[in-house]
Order: sequence, then structure tokens, then C-alpha cells
Amino acid sequence: MQEQNRSEVARLIRDIEMQYMSAKWGLEGTAIKAPHEFITKQMENLGVIHEKLVELVGPDEAIKLVANSMWTPIDQGITPS
Repeated sequence: MQEQNRSEVARLIRDIEMQYMSAKWGLEGTAIKAPHEFITKQMENLGVIHEKLVELVGPDEAIKLVANSMWTPIDQGITPS
């Protein structure tokens, strides 16, 4: 992967983490609960970021990056050895 693509992938991964955490905090946070539209928009933004990753690294790697950015191994059902 070219250096420019690596930087773009890293930026997109950070964007995924921020979008997901924003939606999660809106849903589960102790502050005022976010409206449905806000959470929906965050998830739609994740879809756009995923599509950009597909263009850069292909569909299989893109979904792995998204999953690993949003969920811990335990969240994914992977038990530590």
C-alpha cells in the first residue's frame, strides 16, 4: 500500500472510532440521550467511511478495519489466549 493510502486509511480509522463513539455516547451516555436522527447520521457516516476504505484496501480488509476500530476482540467474540 502506498504511503499516501496508509495515511488516508489511518485517518479513516480515526474517523470511524470518533463516529462510533459519538453514536454510542449518544445512546448510552449519562448526558441527555441523543435523538434518533443524530445516532442514525453517525451510522450513515460510518457507511460512507467504509466505502472509502473499500476503495483503498478492498472489501475484506475494509470490513476488518471497521470491526477492529469499533469493537474490542472480546466484543467480537474472540477470547484472549
